[in-house]
Amino acid sequence: MKVTLLSIGKTNEKYLEEGMKIYLKRLTHYTTFQYTELKDVKSSPDSTIVKNAEAKLFISQLTKDDYVVLLDEHGIEYTSVGLSKYISQMQNQSTKKMVFIIGGAFGFGDELIQRANAKMALSKLTFSHQMVRLFFMEQLYRAYTIIKGEKYHNE
Repeated sequence: MKVTLLSIGKTNEKYLEEGMKIYLKRLTHYTTFQYTELKDVKSSPDSTIVKNAEAKLFISQLTKDDYVVLLDEHGIEYTSVGLSKYISQMQNQSTKKMVFIIGGAFGFGDELIQRANAKMALSKLTFSHQMVRLFFMEQLYRAYTIIKGEKYHNE
């Protein structure tokens, strides 16, 4: 199964970029993983305009068969083991591609919400969009090591 992570805007902090490179490299041992940063939408005082423009950008990256998961504070919260079971379940259902999406500062536009198959929360805490990228990659890596029975995760 292929896994893609889509987000809006560039990662500006070197320490986050370095961490992401580490997990990008590690993930290649388990899955075909692609990370794509989409160009920022020009700012508007109307958050709905921004959300809808971002939604169109995200949707342009999807195919009709993609299983889309929005990383959203109101989504399902998983433990690391729970996330590994979720990913394993998707693999067992012959899901060809899972696409995880980190939205912009205002959340997701209605069109993208309608297209999504699921919503997942990383935490009840609020993190910067740049940090979420690294946190998600680490959790995805952790999930794959759990699936493979490797010693990265202690429980």
